[in-house]
Amino acid sequence: MMAGMNTPILTVYGIPNCDTVKKAHSWLTTQGVAYIFHDFKKQGVPAALLPQWLAAVGWQTLVNRKGTTWRKLDEATRLAVVDDASATALMLANPSVIKRPVVVWGDGSISVGFDVDVFKAHL
Repeated sequence: MMAGMNTPILTVYGIPNCDTVKKAHSWLTTQGVAYIFHDFKKQGVPAALLPQWLAAVGWQTLVNRKGTTWRKLDEATRLAVVDDASATALMLANPSVIKRPVVVWGDGSISVGFDVDVFKAHL
């Protein structure tokens, strides 16, 4: 939780050095929104939450197929990602392939990436 803020109402999942995560952090802090940050690199991918995330946004949204991590994967690995099960296996093995940030809002809804309008709508 960010120091000096109220009770957290959401959880932000990601990697701290990701530019998009930094933008989300900055915006939330500027708005005075309390949140918990879950670092994929230090705390791992929350495997128990992946089914919920996949149901909410789909593997096509959750797997960042435009990022460096995806591009570095061999073609066979990329072609093998065709459904929730194969996407889950990939995300657990390579957390950096998850599009960031994943935000679980106070109402339980989920968003992926940073969009000011989406963030405003959830607050």
